[in-house]
Amino acid sequence: METYPLLLTFFFLFFSILFYTNHVDSSTIGSRFLYDCDQCHRTKERDITNTRVRNYPDEKDIDIIASYSDASGHLRLARLKMSSLSDSWVWENPNTERQNNSQGGLVSLQSDSRFEDNLKHSTDEQENVKFPHYPSMIMTPVKMKRRIMRLERRKARAAELIQKDKETDNHIVSAAIESSEGLDTTIKGKYSIWRREYENPNSDSTLKLMRDQIIMAKAYTNIAKSKNKTVLYKALVQHSRDSQLAIGDANSDAELQIGALDRAKAMGHILSIAKDRLYDCNLVSRKLRATLQSTENRVNMQKKRSAFLIQLAAKTVPRPLHCLPLQLAADYYLQGYHKKGNVDLEKTEDPSLFHYAIFSDNVLAASVVVNSTVQNAKEPEKHVFHIVTDKLNFAAMKMWFLINPPSKATIEVQNVDDFKWLNSSYCSVLRQLESARIKEYYFKANHPSSLSAGSDNLKYRNPKYLSMLNHLRFYLPEVYPKLDRILFLDDDIVVQKDLSPLWSIDLKGMVNGAVETCKESFHRFDKYLNFSNPLISNNFSPDACGWAFGMNVFDLKEWKKRNITGIYHRWQDMNEDRTLWKLGTLPPGLITFYNLTYPLDRGWHVLGLGYDPALNLTEIENAAVVHYNGNYKPWLNLAVSKYRSYWSRYVMFDNPYLRVCNLSE
Repeated sequence: METYPLLLTFFFLFFSILFYTNHVDSSTIGSRFLYDCDQCHRTKERDITNTRVRNYPDEKDIDIIASYSDASGHLRLARLKMSSLSDSWVWENPNTERQNNSQGGLVSLQSDSRFEDNLKHSTDEQENVKFPHYPSMIMTPVKMKRRIMRLERRKARAAELIQKDKETDNHIVSAAIESSEGLDTTIKGKYSIWRREYENPNSDSTLKLMRDQIIMAKAYTNIAKSKNKTVLYKALVQHSRDSQLAIGDANSDAELQIGALDRAKAMGHILSIAKDRLYDCNLVSRKLRATLQSTENRVNMQKKRSAFLIQLAAKTVPRPLHCLPLQLAADYYLQGYHKKGNVDLEKTEDPSLFHYAIFSDNVLAASVVVNSTVQNAKEPEKHVFHIVTDKLNFAAMKMWFLINPPSKATIEVQNVDDFKWLNSSYCSVLRQLESARIKEYYFKANHPSSLSAGSDNLKYRNPKYLSMLNHLRFYLPEVYPKLDRILFLDDDIVVQKDLSPLWSIDLKGMVNGAVETCKESFHRFDKYLNFSNPLISNNFSPDACGWAFGMNVFDLKEWKKRNITGIYHRWQDMNEDRTLWKLGTLPPGLITFYNLTYPLDRGWHVLGLGYDPALNLTEIENAAVVHYNGNYKPWLNLAVSKYRSYWSRYVMFDNPYLRVCNLSE
C-alpha cells in the first residue's frame, strides 16, 4: 500500500520529463541503471569523473532519471547528468539507438561485418584507432584490441594460403600440365589430388598422375574409335603405350624411367585435344563406370587366385621338407637303427613327471617343439615327450631323435597305426571317412575344389582334416592310460619359457585348461557353429568364448570321469552331414569341452603368428608359447619374415641332414 502513491509519483515525473525534453530519444530516457543502495548512489556521484565529457566534447549533456531498489526493497528515483556516467556502467537495453543530429555520427552498429569494415578502414589510415561513441554496444579497449588482432591474423592466414597456392601452382606447371586448361572435370579432379600430394616427397605423385592419365586415355580411345577419329585414336593409343613403357614395373617415382615426366607432359597435351574434340559428359561417365566395374571384377578374381594359391602353398610340402624324412628313413634302416631298443618305459608312464603329447608328421617342426621346450626347461630330466606320427614318417621321426637326443629329456616316438583300438567301429571320424558322401566330397575330381569354389570350400578340404593325427587329441586317455595330466602341444608352436608350472595349476574341476581367444565379438561360438540348427542353438550360447587348441593342459582323471570321448563321439555322429559345423577339430572341441574349460592367463599362449602380421612384438617376446596358427607356417616361404626368427633360432641348421636337403635360414 505504501508503494502505490510512490508509483504514481514516478510515472508523473517520467512523462513530464519526456514532454519537456522532446529532443532526447524516449528509449534513452527509459533506460535504467541499477544501484545497490542510496549510499552507493551518493558515493558514486561523488567519485564520477569527467571522462565522458573529455572523450566526447560535442555530446550535449542531458538529465537521466535512474530508478533502483533500496535495501528495504522500495523503489527509488535519482536524477543525474549524462556526463556523470562512468564508462564501466552498462546500458540495460542493448538495442537502444541514439542519434546526434548536429554531428550525424552517433549510429549503432548493425552487424559485426560493418564494424570490421570500419575497423579495417581505420587501421589502414592510422595506427592508433579511435572509435566514435556507440552507446548501443559494449566496446571496451580490450575488445577493440582483440578485434584488431583477429583481423590481423585473418589477413596473415589469407596471405599464407595465397602464397602456398601460388607455390603449388608453380610445381604443377613444372610437372607437366601446361595444357591442363582443356582437360575435362574428371581429369582436373585427378590433377587436384595429385597437386595436394605433390608436396609430400613420399607420395609418388608423378607415378599416380601417369596411371590416371592412362585410365582417361583408354576412355577417350574407345570414344575416338566409335566416332571414327582415326588420327586421334592412334595418337591416344601411342601415348598410352609410351606412358605404360615409361612406368614399367615402377612402384615409386624413383623407379620411373628417364623421360617419364616428358611422357606425362605429352599425354596431358593429347588428353586436352581429346577433350576438346570428343568430350561428352554422359559418354565419358559411362566409359569410366565400365572401366571401374571391369577393374573391380579383375581385383575380385585376383583375390580368389591369391586365396587359392595360398591354400595350395600351405598344403604342399616344400622339397627340402620332403627330402629330410626320405634321407632319415633310408639311414634308419641302412644303418641298423631299427634294431635298437626302445626308451625307458618306466619314465614314459611315471605320472610324477611332466608329460607332453605331440601329434605330427613333420620331423623338422616336431624337433623345434622339443628343442625349444628342453632349452627353456629348468629341470629337463623331468620332461617326457610322447610323439605320435603316421607310418610314412615313423622311421624318419625316430631316426631324428635317436641321432639328435635332447639333453636329459625322454623322447617316445609311436606309430598311430599301431593303436589297434583306433578303428572305424570305435572312432566316428574313421567311420565317416568310409562313407560314400565323404569320399565324394574329398576325392571326386568333378567336385568343385578349384578357384571357382572359393577359398572357404578349399580350406575345409585340407588333407589334415582327414588325418587321424589331427583327431587323436580326443583320445588322450586311451593313448596314455597311466597318466593323470598331460600337456598337449601342436607342432607349429615355439616354447620360450619353462612350462613346468602348468602342472601345478588348479583347473578347479575342469577338464581342459586353455587360453581364451575371444576379443569383443570375435572368436565366439557363433563363428564356428551353425546356430540356425536347433541342435546347436538349444544347447550352446552363441556368445560363449572360444579358446585355442595348440597348448592345452588336460586333466585325464576328470576326462575319464566325465566321459569326454563319448561326448565327442555323440556330436560327431550328429554332424555326419556337416550341418552343425564344418570340418576341423576346434568346433567339436568347443562343443565337447563346453563349460569344462578353465581359462589360462593369456601370457601362456600367444596366437596369430601364422596369419596376422600386426601382432604386438612385446607380447610375443614375453609369451611362454607362441603359435604359428594359420597358413604362414615358419618353415614355408609364406612365413611372416619378422616372426621367423622366433622359430628358426631352435633349428639346428648345421645338422648334416639339413645341409644335404638345403635347409638353411
